[in-house]
Amino acid sequence: MVIRRCLPFLLAACLCAGGVTPQGAQLTERFAAMDVEHHWLPGHRLADWRTGEPSQSKGSTHCSAFLAAACDRIGIDMLHPPEHGENYLATAQVDWPKAEGPKHGWTPVDSPFRAQELANQGQVVVVLFPSPDPFKSGHAALVRASDKSQALLEAEGPQIIQAGAENATSTSVKEGFHHHRGAWFSARDYQVVFFAHALP
Repeated sequence: MVIRRCLPFLLAACLCAGGVTPQGAQLTERFAAMDVEHHWLPGHRLADWRTGEPSQSKGSTHCSAFLAAACDRIGIDMLHPPEHGENYLATAQVDWPKAEGPKHGWTPVDSPFRAQELANQGQVVVVLFPSPDPFKSGHAALVRASDKSQALLEAEGPQIIQAGAENATSTSVKEGFHHHRGAWFSARDYQVVFFAHALP
């Protein structure tokens, strides 16, 4: 079932992500330094989920392993291998913050505007897609700091860093989640969920 988030137009118009703080810029630099465009590559299994180094075996995509590795590097708990196998890990990472997240410092974020604002302030913000098909994985990414305009936030959502079918140090929710039908149409119509965690 399509989940529709209807934000009043006037409220959406007055919300803005605010400027990027030094803390937000530094956290984004730390995530970018993981070099996701050359690690956690699609098509290979991982020799180590924490580093994204590939093995010789063929595999799928590694969005959730990259997300877990990024959280691990800064000392934040997130569901990861081997607590859960890599298959369908992204979908499991949607349920984990809801059930276990509050005990580990995760809080839900109620809008893409707020998600970008918190990332700009230097909080760790994740965006997750719960696949409606139990035989297909969801998707997971990190929101990165960005001073993108209100109009772009409306149209394409927060800026993200992701592994996946296409690894990217900087792309939008709309582009990064486009393989998952219904994940993002606009800031008032989407199925992705956001969670935030203050830095330790």
